[in-house]
Formats: sequence, structure tokens, C-alpha cells
Amino acid sequence: MERSNKNNNIPTGEIEVIASEIEVLGKCKNVLPFEINSKQQVREDLRLEYRFLDLRNEKLHNNILLRSEILKILRNKMDELGFTEIQTPILANSSPEGARDYLVPSRLNPGEFYALPQAPQQFKQLLMMGGFNKYYQIAPCFRDEDPRADRAPGEFYQLDYEMSFATQEDVFKVMEDVIPYTFKKFTNWKVDEGEFIRIPYKEAMEKYGIDKPDLRNPLIIQDVTQVFKHSDFNAFKDKTIKAIIVPNGAEQGRKFFDKMVEFATDEEIGAKGLAWTKIDKEGNITGGIAKFITDNIKEQLQNGYNFKNNSSIFFIADELKKAQKIAGLVRIELGKRLELLEKDVYRFCFIVDFPMYELNDEGKIEFSHNPFSMPQGGLEDLENKNPLDILAYQYDLVCNGYEMASGAVRNHNPEIMIKAFKIAGYTEKDVKERFGALYNAFQYGTPPHAGAAPGVDRMVMLITDSQNIREIIAFPKNKKARDLLMKAPSQVSQEQLQDVHIKLAVDEE
Repeated sequence: MERSNKNNNIPTGEIEVIASEIEVLGKCKNVLPFEINSKQQVREDLRLEYRFLDLRNEKLHNNILLRSEILKILRNKMDELGFTEIQTPILANSSPEGARDYLVPSRLNPGEFYALPQAPQQFKQLLMMGGFNKYYQIAPCFRDEDPRADRAPGEFYQLDYEMSFATQEDVFKVMEDVIPYTFKKFTNWKVDEGEFIRIPYKEAMEKYGIDKPDLRNPLIIQDVTQVFKHSDFNAFKDKTIKAIIVPNGAEQGRKFFDKMVEFATDEEIGAKGLAWTKIDKEGNITGGIAKFITDNIKEQLQNGYNFKNNSSIFFIADELKKAQKIAGLVRIELGKRLELLEKDVYRFCFIVDFPMYELNDEGKIEFSHNPFSMPQGGLEDLENKNPLDILAYQYDLVCNGYEMASGAVRNHNPEIMIKAFKIAGYTEKDVKERFGALYNAFQYGTPPHAGAAPGVDRMVMLITDSQNIREIIAFPKNKKARDLLMKAPSQVSQEQLQDVHIKLAVDEE
């Protein structure tokens, strides 16, 4: 039969199929819940309810395939570096690691519970004691946290690795090798290589107002408290004053400044106000709080803070931590609205020297990061320093404003462990009961060890340039931590509850 539809412009253009018989292998309803690959916006709850259809969407489908390739590359690279992949238990014990545990009742042990691991923290330390000097796994982690665009509710995956006889720098070298290598395999964006910038936590909070700074944003926060020490502006009196200078910012109209004030004073951000002014091309101070910018203040801002002509400046006044936080959010928003972010690039940095402790909302001392970290200065600092002044060998890897990895040099000394937990309100008995395996293992010769855990989900999210982490997970939960496809969480039968010795407390109302 003569070919009638030959098309040399497509790979299958010389193939023509003539059907002699048709068998329907899978029937389909006449009307789909939504059009697949439609350019129109589809409600996310509908997409999640019919995720098996949504996964046919070309972009989402390719994201899941790419995730598979990224996992292969990570495993290959870790194998190449001499790490051994070892799985650790999912049914574990409850541990205070910063978030609520997911508890699993035990049928065979009435009244007792397992906890799903927030991270394989204790297990990987125990592996170091077992002589596995370089461990890794693609580890599932479970934390009962509220969802965000960059955080999946309930569960996530991380490239967990640990090394014996390792320093902080040894851990950094692994990330500086593995992460850029992986990113460059799957993107044509520019990727930072070599030694990443190290930024102490205190400096990060001062310059960026956040411990996960986006280095694509050129704006820097500066402290101008002393400049306004004798100012008549009442809103600045007895406050820490942070300033953000925007080059060429004087070119913006009044509406822009009003919108920024509206942003900062929104209840979610929490600023009492957002003062601003600008200096025109001739050096005249205009707009906002111009009348409070004396010649002396103007001179100090120009000479000491690089407040150049044709710039604008924003001021945040509050107590120190709140001023830092609000200034950080204003900096991020200015970067977005003015399109200041460097394009098509991945910028990495390490945040180091985290404080070992912090005060919680009740004013009590608690661990600020990982409770199993080694304090800088060891036992001597724990015994002699103000706990809030003690630094830890803890670190985060940050990429384009996202925390992408977290880790620490681990505490391997039982005496230091007892003292560190005592400061946070735990007795030696608490430590022995809650961390008995670690405490006991520490008595039998423990090698110094350190590690980190880059987040796989965020890595894939960044590489695919996705705006929401749900776009790189095959079966994600929604903003309320519900799986709309599988209808989870759901109620269970009374028999199931009886099996695990649980009785529900129901309001009499």
C-alpha cells in the first residue's frame, strides 16, 4: 500500500500504521477531571486528588524522572568517595531534635510507642562506633511540621553522611565536591565551585537578617544605631536601627515606597513602621523622614555607609532580634520587587559558628540547633561561659536563600554530653533514659566524627527551578498535610485501636 502521509520532519515520519483490529486495554471516562498539559491554571487540590493523572503532565513527569537521575548521581558520587550505604531503622525512639515526633503505638508492648526518626542522628553516630568510618544513605526523615512552599509536611529525604576522624572542613570538602558536581550535571546555570564562602551566624544575622541568605541579592543590612543616637525622631529612640541602602533607589516613585511600608507593617511581617528617605542626583535629601536627616546624619551616612547620590534608604527600628528579622524580610522583598537578584546562577555559602543554646519563648535555655553537637571550647566553655555565648561546631549549607544542608561535628565525650544536656535542663538520668544507646556506646572508645545531610527534595526543587516542593514529589500532601489521593490521614476502626491499646478521648459535646 502506498504511503500517503510521509513526513520527513519527525522521527516516525516514514512509519504508517493501519489498524485491522482494535482492543481497548483500559477504558477511560468521557470527561477528565482536568485537561492534562493544559496551559490553563488547574486547582491544586484537584491535581492532588487525581495525582495519577497529573503525573502525566509533561513538566511534572520530567521532574520525577529527573529526581531519579539525581539520586543515581548522588549514590555514584558517594560510592566513588568511599562511603558505604547503610539503611537505619524507621521505627525508632523519640528524640528532641527540634520538631514534633510522629508516634507509632506498639501492639506487643502496651502503652509504649516508637517514633519515626526526624533524622538517623543517633544511628549514624553508632555506626561510627561500629567501625563504619564513612557512612551514607538517602534517608527518609519524619517531622510533624507545618508545610511551606519549600518544606513538605510529614516526610522528606536527605543525603545523610557521617565520617570518623573528620573535622568541619572535611565535611565541607565532601559537600563542595558532591553538590556542584550534581548541579552541573542537570543545569546550564552557573554553579559556584571550589571553597564556598563561610559566614558566621552572627554576621549573617547582621548583614542579611536571616541565617539562610540569598547571595544573589546585592543588598546588605547595616547598623546605623549610633548615627541616630541624638536624633529627634521619636520612633528611633532607644531602638536598634537597621538600614538598607538601595543604589538608584531614588528613581522609584512614592507609590513604591508606600507599598514597601504596607508590606513591612503587615501583621505577618510585624514591623511597627518602615521609615525611608532618598538622596537625589544632586545630593538633596527628599521624601519620607527627610526632615530628620540633619547635615551631620547625612554626612555620616554618606561617608560611613556608602549612601550615594540617587539612592534610597530604608530604616527598621526595634529590639535587636526583631529589627534583624524584619530587615531581613524587607531586604528579600526589595530584591524581588526591584528584580535585583542575579539570574541563572546557584550561589552557595556555609553558615558557621551557630550558638549552642538559645532562649525559648518561656525564657528557658534550650539547644538552638543539634543537641548532639560538639561545643567549641569543649567542657571548659560549658563550665565557665554564659551558655548563650557558647558556640558550637554546627553548620548549614545555603543555596539561593534555601537551607540545603545541616550538620555538625558530633559530641563523642560522655562527660561533655552530660554537661551540655544539663544546661538545657536534662538530668544525667534523662540522658541515660532517652539516649541510652549513645551514652552507653560513648563508654567504649568513640572516634571523633562529623557529618551533614543535604536535603534531596530541596536539591531537586532548586535544580528544576520549581517554586513549590510539591512539584518534585510524586505523591505529595497538601498545605494542610492531607493526602487527597489516598484520603490520609483518616479514621481507623475501633478494633485497630484496641490492637494497639489506644482509647480516643472525644469531647462530650
